Amino acid sequence: MNIALRILEIVLPVLAIIVLGYILGRMWKPDMRVVNRLNLDVFGPFLVLANLSDKSVDLLSLWPLVVASIVIVLGSGLMAWPYAKLSGQNPRTFVPPMMFNNCGNMGLPLALFAFGAPGVAGMVALFTTSNLLHFTVGAFIVNKHADLKVLAKSPMVWATIIGAALGLTGTHLPDSVHAPMKMIGDCTIPVMLLSLGVRMLDVKREDFSNSLLGAAICPLTGLFVAGLLVNWLPMTKEQMGLVFLFGSLPPAVLNFLVADYYKQEPEKVASIVLVGNIASVIFIPFGLLFALR
Repeated sequence: MNIALRILEIVLPVLAIIVLGYILGRMWKPDMRVVNRLNLDVFGPFLVLANLSDKSVDLLSLWPLVVASIVIVLGSGLMAWPYAKLSGQNPRTFVPPMMFNNCGNMGLPLALFAFGAPGVAGMVALFTTSNLLHFTVGAFIVNKHADLKVLAKSPMVWATIIGAALGLTGTHLPDSVHAPMKMIGDCTIPVMLLSLGVRMLDVKREDFSNSLLGAAICPLTGLFVAGLLVNWLPMTKEQMGLVFLFGSLPPAVLNFLVADYYKQEPEKVASIVLVGNIASVIFIPFGLLFALR
């Protein structure tokens, strides 16, 4: 199959659900706070728990993806910091969105369409590692007095710990328990995309022009580090593809939530995040081009 057509087949379903969310947002103007809370504290943790404890997933084989996630996150931050200083932007506002990408809303569905169920398991490894870094390293970048109690209260963190413990010890949950967990977790991907579409309504024209360059730095630095890693880490071709896909993703919506929690210019972060996700239609095909080749 032509690689351009394959990329189109992967990206179009994702964009279609985001556009649907945008349309529903314009028609109904829904309050997404409850939906986003459910996704962050219920659907997402069950997705992580179900994938990490799945008897068909070999967690030990995913260690290169864990390392790749750490290096891409930290490497992107190191490259973005000088740009923030030179351009007169506050690094505590600008750098975290360059480090922590949308491996939830965009990464999981793209991995599903590109690589199937094994791709989701691999992206979950990248996603959970990035999330743990976000609640620790990322929180301290945003606010040097960040409270780690937030980490201890996060259902996503506990789902990661419990799922990893089950998977690494070979403890398999009964199908009667695992199946409903998976059903709840499967809500995560479509709900994330619909929510992202609704959030697109918040982008203003002046924000778009001011945030476009910042939105480009996140995938560009991510792809650069990914290109170095695939020649260094021992990975399967599928894992290499996931690393390129992970590197090409736009800033995560979670950046706004963290900035808002610590009152670190949340409106600027929201602008970078939203514009970055719109601009992802340009950068994600490049990531998929490397991933599929």
